[in-house]
Amino acid sequence: MRIVTLAGSPRFPSRSSALLEYVREKLSAVNVEVCHWHLQNFAPEDLLYARVDSPALLALNEQLAGAEGLIVATPVYKAAYSGALKTLLDLLPERALEGKVVLPLATGGTIAHMLAVDYALKPVLSALRAQEILHGVFADDTQVTDYEHRPRFTPGLQSRLDNALDTFWQALHRRDSHVPVFGAPAGVVQV
Repeated sequence: MRIVTLAGSPRFPSRSSALLEYVREKLSAVNVEVCHWHLQNFAPEDLLYARVDSPALLALNEQLAGAEGLIVATPVYKAAYSGALKTLLDLLPERALEGKVVLPLATGGTIAHMLAVDYALKPVLSALRAQEILHGVFADDTQVTDYEHRPRFTPGLQSRLDNALDTFWQALHRRDSHVPVFGAPAGVVQV
């Protein structure tokens, strides 16, 4: 199983990338192939000039095509996810997330930004045809107690991340066990 993680912060390290580091460690512990991307993998001019043929973007598209899911993390600035992440998402093919389960993660200075994921990020992920966009995790800055060395979180945030990761794992496995009704031979009823 392959999962792509995408850190949407223009800074590294960052609080939002610390959330991704945590989930990457959890997924790697259960032998999931995790392909990690962050904005620093892309030349700024490739993003600004919409160079859809840049080697980094082509590699990301290839890894997304072979992945079952995506976990994307972003800081929230001015009640929206990062503009650099938006620029990158705009360069992905229209159906880049087709058939994928997506888990959004976000950090922000105050709980007032919590709905930015629902009102700003999720519509873009939906436009990229994500099969299922899960309820994300939002953390305010006080809940990420260390992000520059080894990620550390408040117990409440760590619990919410673990629960979200469990939900993500279940959604990935639901996809594997799904038998299409329309593929059944005539006269066979599937339950």
